[in-house]
Amino acid sequence: MSASAGTGVFLLSLMSIPMCYLFNSLICNNSAEAFFSTGCTTVLILAISVRFMFKKKVPVDPVFYVFAVYAFLSVVNLIIGLEQDNIIDGFVTFYLKEAAPHINTAHGHMISYWDGCVHYLMYLLMIAAITWGDSYRAIGLYWVGSFLMRTIVYILGNAVGKYGTHIGPLFLLHMLYISVSVWTCFRIFSLPSKQDRQLTCTQEDERKSLLHRPLDLLFVIYLIPAFAFCIFRGLIVLDCSSKCCQDYTQQYEPYLKDPSAYPKVQMLVNMLYSGPYYIMTLYGLLVPGCEWMPELTLVHSGALAQAQFSHIGASLHTRTPFSYRVPADSQPIFLLLNVLYTVVPQALCYHCCTKPAFFLRPMPDKKSE
Repeated sequence: MSASAGTGVFLLSLMSIPMCYLFNSLICNNSAEAFFSTGCTTVLILAISVRFMFKKKVPVDPVFYVFAVYAFLSVVNLIIGLEQDNIIDGFVTFYLKEAAPHINTAHGHMISYWDGCVHYLMYLLMIAAITWGDSYRAIGLYWVGSFLMRTIVYILGNAVGKYGTHIGPLFLLHMLYISVSVWTCFRIFSLPSKQDRQLTCTQEDERKSLLHRPLDLLFVIYLIPAFAFCIFRGLIVLDCSSKCCQDYTQQYEPYLKDPSAYPKVQMLVNMLYSGPYYIMTLYGLLVPGCEWMPELTLVHSGALAQAQFSHIGASLHTRTPFSYRVPADSQPIFLLLNVLYTVVPQALCYHCCTKPAFFLRPMPDKKSE
């Protein structure tokens, strides 16, 4: 397959910029008929463009087309975030007026930026891998973690928060997106794992204790307070009456009490998902031959990166009510804790994926005749 397929997807994604502007202008100045005609025209233009670009060699993998559509939508999400911050105007004005209220929350705002930047880059990388015939399992698993975290918090936050009564057509449209994404997740998990068996640990490597693996020892030391921090914030959103919980909330993370319920759901998901993960990771760093470690760290690091990006951004964003924002004098400590909580798992993931020898089972020695 030639590189023109990936280039075509990139160009199609950029077409969302003029399309959004044209779409918004027609709707704001005309009637509902303009909305329908513009939508049909947009779909027609996309269909003709895709057919024209891919008429020579059509990609076989159906996930290619899913990522192509998602890349287009990611640019739209970036436009939404930029217009919400008044950096641009006149692209999605109608959508922001008619959208469900959660779109205009700080959490929804940060999701727009995450989808428009990080997910967009992931889609382009996976499309490039498909185009050149390479495996996209690793970056795909990272996206799976990010998508699952975003979706769980989004659905539960809408259901139990103050915006739960505002579920409308846009929410149903989002459920279609979730259904297709879940299918894509299963597709990614079904890809064969291409672990190089030549990197399998030797008997000497297998017997190395933790003290002889200083980097792994540092990760083990990190995982213990990270587990405690994860449980601690979960207890806070469960209204723990402990004085230390109340003091921490008031001084460092008042956003945990935001009535939108997104931070509450986020911390509960972190406690129920990251908590067991830290225990499993401790086991994987102590016991050799845990082949599931690299892929597990990929999924978790993607989920945690998305969660922390949304949480940190919403805690500081002006769309969050002032009483729930991080106090100015507490921001350095807040950022230090949350950035470390985000970055170290990414380093652990990189370590496990680039040096997997300890996590692979040793090949049985061939018996000499």
